[in-house]
Amino acid sequence: MTETATRVRRRNPVISMLSRIPTTLTLVGILLVVGIVWTGLWQPFQDDPLFDSVAYGLPALAEGRWWTPITGTFFVNQPIVYVFVIPSFIGLAYLEHRRGSIVALAYFGIGQLFAIFASALFLWLAAMLPWPWAQEEALVLDVGPSGGSIAGIAAAVGLLIAPWRVRGWMLLLGFSFTTLFFWGSLADLEHAFAVLLILFVDRSLRIQRTTVREQRLIAFVGIIVLLAVELLTLLVPTDGPFGQTTPSGGGVIDVAIDVIVIALLANGLRRGRRWAWAWSIVLAAFNIFTGILLLFLFFVLGAAEIESQVGDFTAALAQAAMWALLLVYLIWVRGAFRARRKATIGVQPIPTVDDVKAALHTDGGGTLSWMMTWEGNSYARTAAGGILAYQRRAGVAVVLADPIGPAASRTESVKEFIHAAEFAGLIPCFFSSSDETKAAVPGGWRSLVVADDTIVDLPGLEFTGKRWNAVRTSMNRAGRESMTFRMTRLSEEPWGIRQQMRAISEMWVGDKGLPEMGFTLGTLDQAEDPEVRLALAISPTGDVDGFLSWLPVYGPGGTARGWTLDLMRRREGGFGPVMEYLIGMSARLFSDEGARIMSLSGAPLAHEYPPDAGAIAALSDRLAEALEPVYGFGSLHRFKQKFHPRYETMYLLFRDEADLTRIGAALTRAFLPDATLRQFAGAGIELVRGRERD
Repeated sequence: MTETATRVRRRNPVISMLSRIPTTLTLVGILLVVGIVWTGLWQPFQDDPLFDSVAYGLPALAEGRWWTPITGTFFVNQPIVYVFVIPSFIGLAYLEHRRGSIVALAYFGIGQLFAIFASALFLWLAAMLPWPWAQEEALVLDVGPSGGSIAGIAAAVGLLIAPWRVRGWMLLLGFSFTTLFFWGSLADLEHAFAVLLILFVDRSLRIQRTTVREQRLIAFVGIIVLLAVELLTLLVPTDGPFGQTTPSGGGVIDVAIDVIVIALLANGLRRGRRWAWAWSIVLAAFNIFTGILLLFLFFVLGAAEIESQVGDFTAALAQAAMWALLLVYLIWVRGAFRARRKATIGVQPIPTVDDVKAALHTDGGGTLSWMMTWEGNSYARTAAGGILAYQRRAGVAVVLADPIGPAASRTESVKEFIHAAEFAGLIPCFFSSSDETKAAVPGGWRSLVVADDTIVDLPGLEFTGKRWNAVRTSMNRAGRESMTFRMTRLSEEPWGIRQQMRAISEMWVGDKGLPEMGFTLGTLDQAEDPEVRLALAISPTGDVDGFLSWLPVYGPGGTARGWTLDLMRRREGGFGPVMEYLIGMSARLFSDEGARIMSLSGAPLAHEYPPDAGAIAALSDRLAEALEPVYGFGSLHRFKQKFHPRYETMYLLFRDEADLTRIGAALTRAFLPDATLRQFAGAGIELVRGRERD
């Protein structure tokens, strides 16, 4: 039976996962059993005569009911509260899954007891002051495990990877103190103490070690929370440590102005703008001064007199306290807010296209490096001596391929560019980068495979054997049909040949419904560069049946060590295997010239993932299937396999998953800068039709 049970757990991941969280399941089970036995699942337990005997709080401890912190943990006062209490154990389950049952039980038990005793001690001391809220809460009894479950959530947040750990802490702290300041029940006080305990014990919140981007994001979230609180107090009654507020229909214009101002400031803080930081400091100082003034008047004149003069002031006091926290934080991380609009990236002078070409001739580059010379790219020079090509789209700096320059400078150039882009208020990412650049980005960065560079090694290349049958057959057939192969340059061809090539390209583009793609996909305009070569297939009648463009791949010293395929165009009704013929003849010519490699460019969405790749592989397969009717990436990949290339992985490198939405928009605009909404819609319809045909 034991072996059978083990096999079942291995086959069923849910059972396997549940077997690793017995403490969490036991605690939840006890809660449900107690709820059934004492009917708390369907009627309010707080009305039960047993409530006073098992509930914890300052009155229970003062009267010597020492057992209540334990008994009260497993009761819930209202049936509806079970809807929130049971899911709150998810943090404890994650903690137990990661660190074991004993650790999880310790966090839950100590967190629950500390929350109860710390709240009781705080209220005992605070009730000695003329503080109505403290005096009222000091008489309240409570039940429930929320102190322990919140401690479990806090401990689980501390286990998250960067940067989600800091974001989780900000969310948890924001929730705890907002509910405490504006609703202020005994349970809210207990939650705050539980969170503070784990914050002190684990010390997993290290804001000073976060990136500039995270520091800005925290400020952005903080000011948005303040805006949400202001709107909430306008609509919902509150009753916290600073007093009560009632919903008000007045002041809507003032709130609307605040919404606009704070929204502008929040966006500016997210982008790291200095002006947004300065005005946020001014706004925070004004709110804090208002709160201090109201507090002074409260002690001098009393609450009744203030309310008769200025109306409800308690929300202003709570907001002043939250603004004070934000002010301290903004001053603490003031160095993160130095970005200026249209700030340049890199050291001066800004490189030109001629500088990029000179660097490629001197130091060499990768198979995509020549694309850096195309129109639409901006350039950043680093202090290390490197040059990076990037496009600024949708607030993202998308770097194309790898840095160029001295080999020893490339790792430092990557890090320097990331730092400069973040200070400029941009999201940095690297597209179609190699393993070398992947190793150079910070350790917490993520990567996605975007393509496999298909490379044919040219030394010793012979089209012999069965596996080269398709290529050899195309070349033999071309000889029989008197096809002519010519390696040339666009500027060297007569007007008639050039017009035929443009007509072929325009026909190809017209079939797609979208403009020709850019960024890593060239057009005939890029083929006009005198260093780009063209392979032509000319029929006996003088027609261009197909053509290719080849981009140079330079090695150190200015010698072309290889060529990268860019354009592939064929005439409808022309020579059938024209592409196999052109690539085969080009490979033979490049090999005779002494070139080392021939790249057939990347094969997007065609990476062969390992069996355990999971969701990433599934997503790639679905995207490839969806885009096949429009761009035929899968068909192109299968075609390139005829040349038996080796593969080098190309990556999209980015900070974390939160950037992917913006990066997706930036890449869309980089590849299709001139596409209209109508063209996007047409492409979408074609995708749907393609799926229906499949």
